Amino acid sequence: MHALAGLADTTYPEHLFEVLIAYGCQPSVQRNAAAREARGDVLYFLDDDSVVAPDFLHRAACHYRDERVAAVGGPSLTPASDSPLQRAIGTAFASAVGGGGVRNRYRKFGAARYSSDNELILCNLSFRREMFLAHEGLDERLYPNEENELMDRLQCEGLQLVHDPELAVERSQRRTYRAYVRQMYGYGRGRGEQTLISGKLKPVSLAPSLFLLYALLTPFAGVPLLALPLWAYLVIVLLASLQGTLAGKDAALFPRLLIVFPTLHLVYGAGVIRGLISPRYRGGRQTHWEVEVRRVKAFEKDVQGSTSDANGVRPD
Repeated sequence: MHALAGLADTTYPEHLFEVLIAYGCQPSVQRNAAAREARGDVLYFLDDDSVVAPDFLHRAACHYRDERVAAVGGPSLTPASDSPLQRAIGTAFASAVGGGGVRNRYRKFGAARYSSDNELILCNLSFRREMFLAHEGLDERLYPNEENELMDRLQCEGLQLVHDPELAVERSQRRTYRAYVRQMYGYGRGRGEQTLISGKLKPVSLAPSLFLLYALLTPFAGVPLLALPLWAYLVIVLLASLQGTLAGKDAALFPRLLIVFPTLHLVYGAGVIRGLISPRYRGGRQTHWEVEVRRVKAFEKDVQGSTSDANGVRPD
């Protein structure tokens, strides 16, 4: 696992963090189980392929000196070694046309700042454990968007979220186009389900769905002028693809971006509609999955039979 390899090189004192791995098939349930087993003051959630910097725990710990801070995280960057398709996906996510208001989840931009769930992503996100458990953790009905729902609740109570670009991890994008389509559909469906659970509608979340309906209905309207926004969209995609190709300095990105951008918008929009109409948590599906949590590294003082330092950061 890339995450474990990175943790082996961390500069944070060995005795001040533990490492747990949660095995299962429902990420929100797995993370909640690990949080309950953890003994530290801070939970740092990483996916198994998240590649961290050696000093990431030091940077995260500094932000928690502010008692108002409930969560700290950074972006997920696409490795330069990824395939052209993977890099095209990463380019789209990090662009204004593709990622839009959440693009800072996928690029290093600016300095550390108070932020919102728009800039934070669960493959590289930490929580103050006491607050996490007090709010009953992640909503296990959701995957994805479980972290967004929790962070929204935390902010409603006046607590702060911190986005630190220097906490960036590297994590590969989906390897195949089919996997990318499933990812975008899942993202959209999760957003629709989160909207129902929270009772809060973010109008921008509906934009892809409205565009999808427009694109499907316009050919049957028989009014040529109605197609003008569609042609404008195609021009925007063309220019964004060209810009992304020039920034990436790889001509192989261009044809892939021409497909990746529309897929992102249309498939995500379809997922949102599905999530609003037919949320999975109303389908009688099992929500309490079997989870196995393994402590692969304990606090050093725990091993010696003493109590762990209460001021350390512990990724779980």
